[in-house]
Amino acid sequence: MLTLHAQDPPAPLAGHLGLGSRAGTPLPVTADSRTLRRGARAWLPVMGEFHFSRCPAAEWREELLKIRAGGVGLVATYLFWNQHEEERGTLRFDGDLEIRRFVELCGELGLYVAVRIGPWSHGECRNGGFPDWLARTGCTPRSDDPAYLALVERYFRGIGRQLRGLGHDDGGPVVAVQIENELHDQPRHLRTLRATAERAGVRAPLWTATAWGGAEIPADVLLPLYGGYPEAFWEDAHEGWAREMRRHYFFTAIRDDHAIGADLRSSAPAGTGPDDRRFPYATCELGGGMAIAYHRRPLVPAADVSSLALTKLGSGSVWQGYYLFHGSSQRLGQALPNQESHDSGYPNDLPAVTYDFQAPLGEYGQVRPSFHALRLQHLLIRDSGERLAEMPLHLPDEQPAGLDDRTTLRWSVRARGGSGFLFVNNHQPHETLPGHDGVRFRVHLAGRTVALPAQEVTVPSGAHFVWPIGYDVGRGVRLEWASAQPVTRLELDGTPVAVFAATAGITAQFALPAGCEASGPVRTDAQGEGRAVVSVPEPGTGAWVTVTGPQGPVRLLVLSEEQALRAQLVTVGAAERLVLCEEPVLADGGELRIHTARDEVRLAVLMPSGEASVRGLLDGPGLSGPRARGCFTEWTIVNDGAAAPLPRVECVRAEAVVPPSRTGGSRNRASAPRDADFDGAAVYRVTVPPSAFGTDGEVLLRVSYTGDVARAYVDGRLVADHFWYGPAWEVGLRRRAGAVAGRGIELRVLPLPPDSQVYVDASVRERLEAARGRAAVEGVELVRVRRLRIRLNPRHGRLPDGLTAGAATG
Repeated sequence: MLTLHAQDPPAPLAGHLGLGSRAGTPLPVTADSRTLRRGARAWLPVMGEFHFSRCPAAEWREELLKIRAGGVGLVATYLFWNQHEEERGTLRFDGDLEIRRFVELCGELGLYVAVRIGPWSHGECRNGGFPDWLARTGCTPRSDDPAYLALVERYFRGIGRQLRGLGHDDGGPVVAVQIENELHDQPRHLRTLRATAERAGVRAPLWTATAWGGAEIPADVLLPLYGGYPEAFWEDAHEGWAREMRRHYFFTAIRDDHAIGADLRSSAPAGTGPDDRRFPYATCELGGGMAIAYHRRPLVPAADVSSLALTKLGSGSVWQGYYLFHGSSQRLGQALPNQESHDSGYPNDLPAVTYDFQAPLGEYGQVRPSFHALRLQHLLIRDSGERLAEMPLHLPDEQPAGLDDRTTLRWSVRARGGSGFLFVNNHQPHETLPGHDGVRFRVHLAGRTVALPAQEVTVPSGAHFVWPIGYDVGRGVRLEWASAQPVTRLELDGTPVAVFAATAGITAQFALPAGCEASGPVRTDAQGEGRAVVSVPEPGTGAWVTVTGPQGPVRLLVLSEEQALRAQLVTVGAAERLVLCEEPVLADGGELRIHTARDEVRLAVLMPSGEASVRGLLDGPGLSGPRARGCFTEWTIVNDGAAAPLPRVECVRAEAVVPPSRTGGSRNRASAPRDADFDGAAVYRVTVPPSAFGTDGEVLLRVSYTGDVARAYVDGRLVADHFWYGPAWEVGLRRRAGAVAGRGIELRVLPLPPDSQVYVDASVRERLEAARGRAAVEGVELVRVRRLRIRLNPRHGRLPDGLTAGAATG
C-alpha cells in the first residue's frame, strides 16, 4: 500500500505583491502567494505560445481558433525588437508585425494575451531580438545604462501606443506582460524595465519574469515564471538524454530548472532564486516540443509532452504555460537573417526558416498527437481548475531516491480539506519505466483516510493520469474516489453528467456515497459501511451509468482512453456540447469547421433526448447519419476533396558535393552548411498541379529524403528548410500558391559530412548514417487539408442544434 499524509497548509500570504488589477475593475485579476484569481474565483490559466510576427497575418484567426480548440485560453507572444526597429529610428507595426490587430483578434475570440516585450526576448531570434545597430551605439545593453534605457523607452513607447486601451483593466485581453528573458543577476534592472514600460503606457494586472537558473527577481515586483522541457537542443551532441531534463518527470516541490538557457551562461547559477513561499507556482515554458539545432536534433513523442505537463500540474502548478504551442517560421525578407546562428555569435546553428518546434500545432497548423493529449488535460483544468488552483502539493511517504530512480512509482496528491486529485506518472523519455504490480494508494486527508482503488492494480509502463478524491457530480452525489480521470461535467436533459476517461489497463471504479445505487453496464466490486464500489469493465460510448441518490439521478459516462483523446467541448448553436471527433472542431460564431486530410470524418455529439433535435442537427451533401453510437449520435462527413493530385518530380542533378565539416559558436559545435554549399546540392524540381489548391485549406508538400539538410526554393528564393531528424519534411504551399502552381518548387539536399558530430534519436540514427556522403529525394506527396464547414440550418429557425454541413471551395 502506497501511503501519503496530507496536511492543509497555512493561509496564503496576501497583499504583499505589487501586482493585480486596479480598484474598480469589473473582473479584477489578482494574485496571492498560492493562487491567481479572476474576481472572487481562483483561476488556473492554460497558456500557449504563438508568435504573431512569425506567421502571416492572414492565418492568425484560423490558427487562434485551433489554439482555443486545444483548451488554451491565454496566448503568449514575443515582440522582437529587431523586427519592429530593424533600422534605428524607424518603428514598424504593420502587416505581420501589427501587434494591435493580433491582440484585438485574440480579444474577439475570447482569448487573453500575455505579451513578452523584452527588450531582449531570445526565442531563437537573431541577437535574442536585439537590433544589430544596438551594438554600434556604445551603450551597455541589459543594464541601467541611461543611454540604453533611452533607446528602450522609445521602443516601449511604440509598444504602449499599439496596446493603448487593450489592457485587462481597460476591458481588453492583455492580462500579463513579461519583462526581459533569462536575465539572472540584474534585479534592479528588471525593476527599472517594468517602471519604464508602465511609464510608456503598457498596462496589465500581472507583470512577470522568467526565474529559472536561480534568477534574482526583484522581490514582489514581478511574478516569477518557470519551465521545463523534455529535451534540449542546446546540449552538446552527446548520445542519450540531457540529465537535468529527468527532473521534469518527477513530482517535486522544486520549481527551478538550471538546464534552460544553460548554453548562454558561462558558469553555474550562483543565486538561490525567488522565495517560493511568496509566489504561486506559475510556468511559461513547459515544452510543447523542442526545436532542432544543427548539431542536436531531438525527437519528442507526444507522451513526452503530455506526461511532463501532467507532472507539473501534479507538482502544484497554477499556471500551465507551453512553449511553443504553435510552431512558426523565422521572418524572411529582413536585411539580415533573423534566426540565431554561429554567425550571430550563438552557440547553436538554427534553421534559417523553420521554427516548427515539434509543437502540438505545427509550423503550418498541422495537428500533432500532443495536441489531443494536452487537450484532455485542459478539459480537466477547465472542469476542476478552480478547485485545483487552491490545492497545494503533497508528496508520498516514500519518494524516489533521485533522478536515476526508475523503480519507485512516481505519484503525488493535490488536496485541500477532504478532497483532492491523485496524480501518477510512469513515463519518461528515452528510458522506459517498468510497470508496477500490486498498486493501491492510501491517502490521509484532513479528517479522513481514503484507500483506492478497491483492489490492487497494475500501473502500466508509460501510463500517466489523474484520479479524483471527493468529486462532486451534482444532486448531492459526491464520489469518494474514482480510478478514472475526470474529463468534464455538464448537464443533459436537466440531469448532471460527469464524463471520465478510463486509464488503459486499469478498470474504472467509482466509490459511491452512502445511500446511492448504480445501474447500467456496471458490476459491484465491494460493499461496506453503506457504500458501494462499482466498476465499468468496458468503457466506451455505451458506458452510460445512472447513479441514483436522495436528490435524484445523475449520470456517469466512462470513455475509453482512445475516445477521450477525441473529446471536445464545442459550442453548437447556443449550447455547449461534448463532441468526439478525430480532428479539432473549430467553433467560429454560427459555424463549425473541421480541418482534415482524411477521406471521411466522424462527428459524434452527446445530444439531448428527442428525435427532433437529433434529426435537425446535421444535414447536407456528403453526410451520412445520424446513427446511434452508445449515448452519442454520430454522423460521417465525406471529404470529397481529400485526394490530392500527384506532383511531378524531376531530378535536375543527382550528384551532390559533400560540404566541408565546420564548427563554430562559443561551444565549438558542428555548424550548418552555408548558403554557398547548396550550389553543390542534389536538386529536384517538383511541379504542383494548380488543381491542388482547389480548396481553401493548407496544401502540404511531404518530402521523404536521405540527407543531412534540405532547402526549398520558389522563384529562386528560400521559403523552407529542414535539418533531418526522422519525420518526413512538410512544407506548407498555401502561402505561395500562385507562384508554386505556376512555376513549381525546387528542393536541394546535401549529404552529411563524414566527420560531423550530429545527434539524432537512437531510433533513427541508422537512417542519418546513410546520409553520410549521399543525398536524394526518395518520395514526394501532396497532402490536401480541407476545411469542412458546418453551418446553422435556417430550416430549423433558432433551434440551437439546427446545423447544416458543407465544404468550402475556391
